[in-house]
Amino acid sequence: MVLSKRIARFNKVATNRVLGKAAPRFRGMATVVHQGRRSGRRYETPVNVFERPDGYVIALTYGPDSDWVRNVLAAGGCEIVTRGETIRLTDPRLVHDESRTDMPKRVRFILARVGVSDFLHLRRAD
Repeated sequence: MVLSKRIARFNKVATNRVLGKAAPRFRGMATVVHQGRRSGRRYETPVNVFERPDGYVIALTYGPDSDWVRNVLAAGGCEIVTRGETIRLTDPRLVHDESRTDMPKRVRFILARVGVSDFLHLRRAD
């Protein structure tokens, strides 16, 4: 069970507008900058990110069918803004992992409670 679509719609309209400005300043958070598949519009979506040696992992709390995830997959990458730095990411891959091994231990418990087991892995474009 991932978070409901009703919560996702509320966050998209309300919470993301507020959190979107603050997210890049906090450790473990970032703003994903991506382009719409059909509209070509630029979008910014606040997310929790977890750094890995070759890139980043994002827990897909609303599932892999979220618009921003589909945009990143279609484009073959995105940028994230985190802690004052813009990082270009590429090679997005969806990973289903019931054990949540790529997550910090303190986060695994929370993700397990809400049933999140899908993740987006992205590699640094450097």
